[in-house]
Formats: sequence, C-alpha cells, structure tokens
Amino acid sequence: MIDNPHYAQVTQGDFKLHDLGDLLLESGETLRGAKLAYRTLGRLNAEKSNAVLVTTWFSGTGKVMQDVYVGAGHALDPERYFIVIVDQLGGGVSSSPQNTPAPQAMAKFPRLSIGDDVQAQHRLLVDRFAIERLALVVGGSMGGQQVYEWAVRYPEMVERAAPIAATARISPHQRVFVDALKEAITSDPRWNGGWYASGLDVRDGMDRMARIVAVLGWSPQFYAEERWRSVLGMTSLDDFINGVMKAYFEPMDPNVLLSEMHKWQRADVSRHTGGDLAKALARISARTMIMPISHDQFFPPEECEADCALVPGALLRVIRSPEGHMGLNGFEPGYMAQVDRHLNALLAT
Repeated sequence: MIDNPHYAQVTQGDFKLHDLGDLLLESGETLRGAKLAYRTLGRLNAEKSNAVLVTTWFSGTGKVMQDVYVGAGHALDPERYFIVIVDQLGGGVSSSPQNTPAPQAMAKFPRLSIGDDVQAQHRLLVDRFAIERLALVVGGSMGGQQVYEWAVRYPEMVERAAPIAATARISPHQRVFVDALKEAITSDPRWNGGWYASGLDVRDGMDRMARIVAVLGWSPQFYAEERWRSVLGMTSLDDFINGVMKAYFEPMDPNVLLSEMHKWQRADVSRHTGGDLAKALARISARTMIMPISHDQFFPPEECEADCALVPGALLRVIRSPEGHMGLNGFEPGYMAQVDRHLNALLAT
C-alpha cells in the first residue's frame, strides 16, 4: 500500500466509503473488503424519484464531477435532485491498487471491468439508500461506458440515460491507443513490475503517457488555433505540455491508471448478448440522450451516432467544442452551457 495524498480527502474533499464486503468480479476473482467511494448532494424525496447517478472517467474523480457538472444553475441542481457521485473501482479513491492491503495490493490488484463498477454501484444505491429507480444516469468517457452498462444491465431501474463522449463498445482504434499509454508507463525502468515505492518513481513513464494523451485528447484545431493560450492561459506548447498535461497526471498512481485502462479497453455491452451490439442496445428502455463532442478523437461523433441508431428512441445531441475529448473538463463556458441545456431537456421528458 502507498499513501498518496492525491486520492485522500485533503485533495478530494468530502466523500464516504460504502463497504461492499467481498465483491465477486466478472473475472472470477474476488476483491476482498471492497469499498466504493461516493458523495451525495441534495435530498432524496419521499417517493425516491429524484435520484441521479453520476459516474467518473479515466483519471477523474468524484470531486471533478462535483466541481464541473453539479450545482446551482446547472441541470444537476442539488435543490431539485438527490445526486450520488461514485468513484469507479480501481480509480484511486474507491478500492484501488495503492490503497488495498496485501495480498491484493499494487501489481496484484485484481483486474476489473465496467460491469464490476456497475454491480458495485447498484449495491450502493439499493443497500444504502433503497433506491429502486434512477431519474438519470450520466457520465462522460469511461463514465459514459458505465452509463451504457447501467442502461443495458438494469433497464428497469434507469429512467433516463445520458452518455457523454462515449460509445457502448470500445473501438479497435482505442484499444491500440490505450496499449500505447500502457507501454509508456510500464517501459519506465523504475516501474519495477508495479512494485515502486512512490508513483513519482515512475515520473518519466507518466510524462510519456501524458504527452501521448495530449495527441488525441485535444483536437488539431485546439493546437492550430493555439487554444492552449486563450482557453488555458499557457504561454507556449512546452508550457502547456509541462504545466497542464504532465502536471495533471504526475500526482496520480501508475497502477491506478493501468487498472482503469484495463477496463477502458474492454468496455463492451454486447458481451451480455453474445457479441451482438444491436441486441444489447435494444434492451435499453431509458429515455436516452447520446452526447458526443464535435472534435473528439477518442469517441468520434460518427461512432456515437452509430450507437444512437441502435438505442430505441434515442436522441443525438452533439456538443460543439474545439477542445476535443478534453473538453469534458469544462474549460470553456460554452461546453457546460450546452450540456446543461441538453440535460434539462432530457430531464423535462
């Protein structure tokens, strides 16, 4: 185990841990003493009809979702909804490689799936809050993959679904891309098979990974228009790479990122239907709004549109953002204004 302040309350703010006990994973392994981190905002009404579940993306935490997507003036307003934000398993705050004791610590942390996340979240909502119906499940990127899993796995429980910048099944293009991210970390000589004393020991590998993410995470237009100046306030490309990308990943744990990458590469709701994606998405009964980002190179709009065509009654709403996939972080005001407008429309149905 490693004490990493990045994942502690001093950095992540107020969250609680739900004890899941021994969680049987899709891999067949059992995660012993599993704990799911969550935070709630607002109050659950007497009918328990105003619950909203918010999921997290690769490298992101519940605090990011709270700070960017939730609050007065947003569609996800705690004055109207009981909002539950969950940190995915293996993401650093919930049970993860760096905070799990032996014999499942560090490099021996079990391999997880998006399905394991949703199973754990389901247990939290039912056991802790006795919630039987969700007004909305919403999340971006890997969080959006969890939204699809929820809508396919528990269709009777999901009233509305809003995957943002995500697809229901990972593409071969992304699998290859994530392989490059993995290799960037594990090729660092100080990686030591995942048995480092501190995540900072693997700084060179993490920096290489950050630069690779910068290639597809931001759009060509972002670079051509030097939006790292106007949007992020950086003074040069080197300033941007060092001061934003490398600085963002540096405090994180390498095993945590690899754990998330393993899930990311295998996200596929068609595993519920023998590989038939159309059959899997036909299970969805939720009122669904699929929201790709216009310049996204991780989950291109045309891939999201193809999913939309397979979800009964689904609406496609493209979010215009020259930032690309990293626009999820809400750097430009126009991004959240669009998300809130679309979510408000969905919640009004």
